[in-house]
Amino acid sequence: MPDSTPPDETPEQTAPVMQGLAVLEAALPTLPLSPGVYRMLDARGEALYVGKARALRRRVTTYTQVARLPERLRRMVFETRRLEIITTASEAEALLLEANLIKKLRPRFNIVLRDDKSYPWLMLSEDHPFPQIAKHRGERRKGAAYFGPFASAWAVNQTITALQRVFLLRTCRDTVFDSRDRPCLLFQIKRCSAPCVERVSREEYGELVREAKQFLAGETPSIQKRLAAEMEQAAEALEFERAASLRDRIRGLTHIQGSSRINMEGVGDADVVALHMAAGQSCVQVFFFRGGRNNGNRPYFLSHAKADITPEEVMGSFLGQLYEDLPPPPLVLLSHEPPEAPLLAEALGIKAGRKVELHRPQRGDKRAAVEHAETNAREALERRLAESTAQGALLEGVAALFGLPDTPSRIEVYDNSHIQGANAYGAMIVAGAGGFMKSAYRKFSIRDAKGGDDFAMMREMLERRFARALKEDPTRAGESWPDLLLIDGGAGQLSSVRSVMAELGVDDIPVVAVAKGVDRDAGREWFHMDGREAFQLPPRDPVLYYLQRLRDEAHRFVITTHRAGRSKALVKSELDEVPGVGALVKRKLLNHFGSARGVRNAGLEDLVNCPGIGQGLAKRIFEHFHPA
Repeated sequence: MPDSTPPDETPEQTAPVMQGLAVLEAALPTLPLSPGVYRMLDARGEALYVGKARALRRRVTTYTQVARLPERLRRMVFETRRLEIITTASEAEALLLEANLIKKLRPRFNIVLRDDKSYPWLMLSEDHPFPQIAKHRGERRKGAAYFGPFASAWAVNQTITALQRVFLLRTCRDTVFDSRDRPCLLFQIKRCSAPCVERVSREEYGELVREAKQFLAGETPSIQKRLAAEMEQAAEALEFERAASLRDRIRGLTHIQGSSRINMEGVGDADVVALHMAAGQSCVQVFFFRGGRNNGNRPYFLSHAKADITPEEVMGSFLGQLYEDLPPPPLVLLSHEPPEAPLLAEALGIKAGRKVELHRPQRGDKRAAVEHAETNAREALERRLAESTAQGALLEGVAALFGLPDTPSRIEVYDNSHIQGANAYGAMIVAGAGGFMKSAYRKFSIRDAKGGDDFAMMREMLERRFARALKEDPTRAGESWPDLLLIDGGAGQLSSVRSVMAELGVDDIPVVAVAKGVDRDAGREWFHMDGREAFQLPPRDPVLYYLQRLRDEAHRFVITTHRAGRSKALVKSELDEVPGVGALVKRKLLNHFGSARGVRNAGLEDLVNCPGIGQGLAKRIFEHFHPA
């Protein structure tokens, strides 16, 4: 075998690389020449890199030519301890699987889209005589039509408001709809047609729903012409009240058309995707157009270890991950064309079940839309870089204040909440160079600590948090270990935490207890550390403000967690104890009888007459509350 030692390195320097190289070379004879996806794993079994290939053996062979690899890939080969492959029927399928695994595993040497937000949709129920419009996230249910995606909840709310103003569709839940005996405020302000009290017939409401669907499909001009004709007919027939109502709906449509920030003639469903790179970071702005309407935009910030990566490579990797969670539209307008655009378009077409076109426009409205998205991407990245610079200075200040050996990249803050020991919860928030790391936040339902013992609650939280860390990453090679712990409390809490950390064998992590000042005033906090007297900071110190933000975020998060848990406990019903009564049956019973007490007092015949409750289940419920 030819010498693979890089020209400027000694054999001793390349020994670690050779260990990873041996893993790849040993796997080569068994690799097929078919398409597929390969995963390089480190000593802990975590994915270092996920890639796709038209011919797996040829692709992996390139990693054995160490002298030709850039430094980034040499480090990857150095850390590789196992190679896994999955074969696919085609290269397009391999591309889809690659995007899926990158998003799921988040390998360190891939371009990774770190975005854990779900996309909001507009839902129009179709299993009710008078359909409801509502905002929806999560899994779709049967009996409803979905329109979107939207970039944000704000964009959905704007569209719902438009549908209320123009088409007078209801937004109330079915339970509210069924209980109304007079119109609500939305009817008074001309945002609803009040189908709940029969102010509109089922046929008339169905026509409003049909027009709303046309509007969401981009047929606004035809709707406006029809409304104008109906308004003229109503005026000629001296039906002035109806004419005024139609006039208000036309005005609403005109307002919607004038409020769109980007106008792309002739485009129905499309996404505009634009990239800007600076200072080794990338931001991609995506504008969502559905039915010719702008459904808003969202910035995505990408992490990638490769310093010399091209914008085209970033764009290709991003698109695969973006449409892992979203149905791709027929047209995607791009600022940069990916290296394998035809293959990517084929893969997205497989996912969508129809043709998907990737297009980099050069002129016209489409080019103007891409340039607008590029401007937004550049401005968003500039803001993020400015914030990162300020954040870095604050973290340096934290390191100097607490005598840390290096600037902390991960700070964990702990707090707990309860009411006299009841519904006790703890919470951990995480902050670093990029601000709050909300995907790393953790909630703890306190199980063992009783009677409102704050020390015992903190002890339980830390035992569970670090026992798991020791199990999953005992060598601390990953990014899940903190550089600093901030806890709510004083010297006593600090001593308690220190004893827990010592028992776990992780007593080398700096711990700072933050005690509230006199009268619990912000700005008068006391900081407690091992080996130092308790101290305060000047009231206007920027580092103090930063530490207060961390503490307040932890407090907000744990209070929210506690309230949610308490609300869940409060709504727990005695119906939960009845065998065979799940959430759906429980809802039917409460809707019919009004309360758990009503169900308890109901006779067997009344239970049988409840919709959706059969003879057998009615007997079981009755016998539960009236044992023989």
